[in-house]
Amino acid sequence: MRTPLLHQAFPELRSTLPHLALGATPTTVRPLPGLTDGTASVWLKDDGEFGDGGWGGNKVRKLEWLLADAKHRGRQTILTVGGLGTNWGLATALYGREHGLSTVLALVDQPVDEHVRAQLGRLRDSGARLYFTRTKARTIAAAPLLLGRYTTGGRLPYLLPAGGSSPLGALGYVETAFEIGAQVRAGKLPEPSHVVVAMGSGGTVAGLQLGLELAGLATRVVGVVVNDTLRLDAATISRLAARTRTLLRRRGAKLPAPQNDPDRLRIVQGWMGQSYGHPTPAAGQALRLAEANENLHLEPVYTAKALAALLEMNHCGEFGAGPILYLNTNGPR
Repeated sequence: MRTPLLHQAFPELRSTLPHLALGATPTTVRPLPGLTDGTASVWLKDDGEFGDGGWGGNKVRKLEWLLADAKHRGRQTILTVGGLGTNWGLATALYGREHGLSTVLALVDQPVDEHVRAQLGRLRDSGARLYFTRTKARTIAAAPLLLGRYTTGGRLPYLLPAGGSSPLGALGYVETAFEIGAQVRAGKLPEPSHVVVAMGSGGTVAGLQLGLELAGLATRVVGVVVNDTLRLDAATISRLAARTRTLLRRRGAKLPAPQNDPDRLRIVQGWMGQSYGHPTPAAGQALRLAEANENLHLEPVYTAKALAALLEMNHCGEFGAGPILYLNTNGPR
């Protein structure tokens, strides 16, 4: 059984913070010379390969802590929400099923393309109960009914926010930051000046913000906003990081005082397109470049938009000398 780096760094957490290993670490890091067109070299950390089942990516990192907590609390059902093409919902259903948990998904509308149609097929095959609530408001209104319907043995379903972006879920990317630090110390990766990642619900970025600080790295986090249904500004992400720090302290971790450096986090707007899930020409071009030049397979909703932002920002010299670490969070393999 893999011992998480968080438990190694803070042994006091081993008895208070359950963990369920769902993937092998560390994930690959490598240079991306075919995507370097600017003042800084570009490197990849490929979390698309994380996950022992047929679905990987950043969602599984979060589920290592969330599913462990659900099982520890004796819950039998998970209730969560996502778009029609949700990677989060599919990962929850697949890994939950493997560990004896059923999943109920409330699905809100997004533009339907080939990717979304294929994803809906996977969701139906996953065994999850699907409810097409269509809008955020209708999802909120339906939550009490769904909680009541799927209460079992007096235990409510384990309720998870979109993307698993709770303080507990963010631990997946606190852990990843420690992993990056270990790869830097091992000489497999130069210490990045920036790590760039797509931001759909905020948990990945918040976890990195806290984790890089705790790991002793000066790396700045750049979150590229790809979702307009949630509030995703620097203040919101920093609050989630602070709540994650509080969680660790309450579970017994002896943490250093926070640095509170606002320059460690940058939120980038303007790359989402018309709204969540809509294609953009820049993302389409980035997706094709990644596949042709580096055999890196992205998707159009999250990861291609983040890469498009990275390429343009690097071309304009916004990262200085770098190097830049691009974090691929794409799920399917």
